[in-house]
Amino acid sequence: MRRMGKYTAHVAVLASAVGISLAAWGATALVGGEEEPTPSGAGGAGAPRIPAQRPAEPNRPAKPTVRIPEGIAHAAEEGGRAVNITIDDGPDPRWTPQVLDILKENDAKAVFCMIGPQAKQHADLVKRVVAEGHRLCDHTMTHDTTMDRKPVAYQKQQILDGKKLIEEAAGGAEVQYYRAPGGAFTPDSRRMAAAAGMRPLGWNVDTKDFERPGTAAIVATVKNELPNGPTILFHDGGGDRSQTVTALKEVLPWLKGQGRTFGFPVRTAPDTP
Repeated sequence: MRRMGKYTAHVAVLASAVGISLAAWGATALVGGEEEPTPSGAGGAGAPRIPAQRPAEPNRPAKPTVRIPEGIAHAAEEGGRAVNITIDDGPDPRWTPQVLDILKENDAKAVFCMIGPQAKQHADLVKRVVAEGHRLCDHTMTHDTTMDRKPVAYQKQQILDGKKLIEEAAGGAEVQYYRAPGGAFTPDSRRMAAAAGMRPLGWNVDTKDFERPGTAAIVATVKNELPNGPTILFHDGGGDRSQTVTALKEVLPWLKGQGRTFGFPVRTAPDTP
């Protein structure tokens, strides 16, 4: 009987200890799992450990996906009486700085449609274009005006390699538009450009300045054709652009005098296909 009493007492003590341990485990389980160890200096030795509390996830709306339309853009983002100055075929170390100076004097912004290898060769000018608040446009690798009759793989190489070189020269700034050389767009080239984040970009007023028709003729073309739409095409590369520079000195103040403002072509809103 005495041995049985000792045994019974021992079992009772053991059961009590197990019960306490199970109760403690149950309390921990109810508050959400493992405990975090007490940080050093937070309560000192022997301080009770506080169960980990997971922060509530904020109820944030999903970020909308921006879709770049494949339609060729002509309209101005600002609408109204805004015009879009676009400058093609550069950058050129002689003419691009002069064009930039005139734009700055008139508080005007422009889109510069650049040839990939020229952007790489004159990265300082690409960076200046971006630093002064203008936008970048991919004008392909070689300005092949017959690329609309070339294989899709060739078009892709011209477009995407040009974009890559321009963005590298710009220090990572985004190329926001694609303009086909001579307007040689195809459904495939428009689709590839839009998929790469570039809006296909057209024009409404072709100044023909690349033909060097004379400053007066360039200015007259702008004044006569502006009712066609807001996007005006000039060139800062591909040859002697002295007439373009002189014409811009006259055209930009004239546009301001007509109540025109300077903006950028649409990128994400639907436009004329």
